[in-house]
Amino acid sequence: MAANFNAIPTLPLAQARDPKTKSAFLDDLRSALLNVGFLYLSETGLDEELVERVCAETRRFFEELPEDEKLKIEMKNEKSFLGYSRLGNETTARAADQREQLDLSTPHDLPAPTAPLYHNLLAPNQWPSPTHLPTFRPILEEYMQQMSSISTFFTSLIAEAIGLAPSAFTRFFDPNQQHKLKIIKYPEMPPRLSIPSDHPSSNPLSDNDDDSDDSDSEALARARASANAGRRSSLKEAGHEARAQGVGPHKDSMLTSYLLQASPQRGLQAQNPSGRWIEVPPVEGTLVVAIGQGLEALTGGVCASTTHRVLSPLPGEGARYSVPFFQGVSYDAVFESVEVPEGVRELRRGVLKELGGSRRDDVEFTFVKGRWGHLGEATLMNRVKSHPDVGERWVSVMHFLPLVVCGFL
Repeated sequence: MAANFNAIPTLPLAQARDPKTKSAFLDDLRSALLNVGFLYLSETGLDEELVERVCAETRRFFEELPEDEKLKIEMKNEKSFLGYSRLGNETTARAADQREQLDLSTPHDLPAPTAPLYHNLLAPNQWPSPTHLPTFRPILEEYMQQMSSISTFFTSLIAEAIGLAPSAFTRFFDPNQQHKLKIIKYPEMPPRLSIPSDHPSSNPLSDNDDDSDDSDSEALARARASANAGRRSSLKEAGHEARAQGVGPHKDSMLTSYLLQASPQRGLQAQNPSGRWIEVPPVEGTLVVAIGQGLEALTGGVCASTTHRVLSPLPGEGARYSVPFFQGVSYDAVFESVEVPEGVRELRRGVLKELGGSRRDDVEFTFVKGRWGHLGEATLMNRVKSHPDVGERWVSVMHFLPLVVCGFL
């Protein structure tokens, strides 16, 4: 597979469960890890009826639950950063995301008052009222349980693919490891125009043209309207009509994430090393796996985390729904690298050499050694950046003051 990928590979997980095909699966997985950091996972073993019910409950939450019921479980009501986020309330890449979502977690007890601040991320969940959505919680909890098993198995395969023991990452997990899930709605949004500096419309007619007099104002207004319409048409023809930001360019935290694209609308894109955005359209019966920053940090850069984004559907296309599952790592884990064999490290160096020694990346790497003592601190910082209203309410600025002074926040 070329280092500068132009398509997303598909790996059938059933092959990893068959001794006859497991070796070939691990070879393909190693290639995906070293070259892409993004893949479709098919033949997952997930209960198909459960997946259909998860998709149905996701739509029901957004389309049938009254707004006042959603606000009762708004994220800022609890210090766990779990709960409902209204449209435009989350920030990625310093811009508002045009999505509505509910963040959930596997069940955990409330942390002790003396626990580190980042332990607040463990609990509590905020569930919608069973009066309105009676089957929502049991279905989503069953899905998280099945996904927990799949993600644990897949992580053991990642370890094997890069020459480690299947249990190599076990020490980074808690006995009752937390995993998280979101249900997301990306509503239809009107397009915006992206105007390059060399396009004729970069110098439009001013609305404050002091050289005109009142007698010319009506004619000037008609001229401006005609010119603006022409500019919009020209930009569309030149391909400069841009979709709104569903969620901005980012990398997932922790080890791995597994996206269920719960509707046929497109929008997901992964950024290849040259900076080009590659479409990742919905494929029935698959999950989209993204390698997280935690895994890249723990493997010393061998497993690459890939920047990705979602563009909003246009009017008439219908809303996009998705259900990402995020495999957790112990918040108390420290930044220690696993000993990846030199042969695999050399393969990764070969990939980077083919790319000219580096890759383009529009997202800052979060898990930098020396900046954080534990993974939980880095995770909490990410949550505060994404949900400043929750951080303002529950997290003291003093906790992150050293990072503000150093320019990290």
